[in-house]
Amino acid sequence: MARPLRLDYPGAWHHVINRGAARQAIFNTDEQRSYFLSLLAATHERFNAEWHAYCLMSNHYHLLLRTPEGNLQRIMRHLGGLYTQFYNRTEGRDGPLMRGRYRAVLVDAESHWLELSRYIHRNPQTAGLVHDLADYPWSSYPAYIGRAPVPSWLQTSYVLGAIGPKRQHARYQAFMAGDSDEALSAFYNKLKISPVLGSEDFKAQVLSGVDHDIDRPELRSARRLPTVSQIVQATCRHFEVPEAVIWQSRRGRGSRSRARSVAMYLCQEVGDMRLSTIAEVFGLTSYASAGATIRQLKARIARDAELGETVQRLKCDLTSKSPPSIVS
Repeated sequence: MARPLRLDYPGAWHHVINRGAARQAIFNTDEQRSYFLSLLAATHERFNAEWHAYCLMSNHYHLLLRTPEGNLQRIMRHLGGLYTQFYNRTEGRDGPLMRGRYRAVLVDAESHWLELSRYIHRNPQTAGLVHDLADYPWSSYPAYIGRAPVPSWLQTSYVLGAIGPKRQHARYQAFMAGDSDEALSAFYNKLKISPVLGSEDFKAQVLSGVDHDIDRPELRSARRLPTVSQIVQATCRHFEVPEAVIWQSRRGRGSRSRARSVAMYLCQEVGDMRLSTIAEVFGLTSYASAGATIRQLKARIARDAELGETVQRLKCDLTSKSPPSIVS
């Protein structure tokens, strides 16, 4: 069976939906929900994903995002893969979690983002979970009306800007209480949802002019990612160690080199390398070993402010020479 059409380009807006396989639950605990939100923060930092609205239900989720770099597939692959691993680990299971690949609707945003945010935020009320949407903590709605802090990775200004410049929280709350757009409801109630939400002119434009390869080659070639050699050399300079320390793999308690772990972390974060590649480059037995080392380094950064500052300086050094991201 052919995969459904995926459209993406720099600056595109998307409504992304996915459900559990056989409608099974994908969120059973607050820990799982919190971890999913932490992945939204991580993809914002790593892939420049702009998250504008979200709602986590028991067996599905809704996300409204913009992709300044035209990299929707990479964002969602990272999000879905890591969350499935976490869910399986916490539930003591294995195998696929979602019913398939996410469904992404390309949105003519300025014409639809206000109504679409209402559609997303109303999910808990439609499902009969709450009477007052402000009481549902797992959507962006409380942040939109000032009942909860706005996370650094969530942008509310675009949608609220459509309400007007004054009393935005109160006016958005009043908007949410109004009648839903019938055309939008009809769009999402269809058995087969169109991959594009917009006017006929918008549909004709994107269907005729957008490269169907989401990870567009021209974007990949323009990013000029630092090489492994550059990452290792920069790490050695900051930690004042010889390169042999980075390349030497040791076993046993207390034998892990902090500089080596940082270099592996940077290969993923700024070098955009897969765990399997990192494992091969650093002589590890499997990608799982690389993932474990990077997770432990991240936990150490969270505890050690000085180490966090050093790693941040390294990231700045390695990315400052790169050209700005291509945007439309």
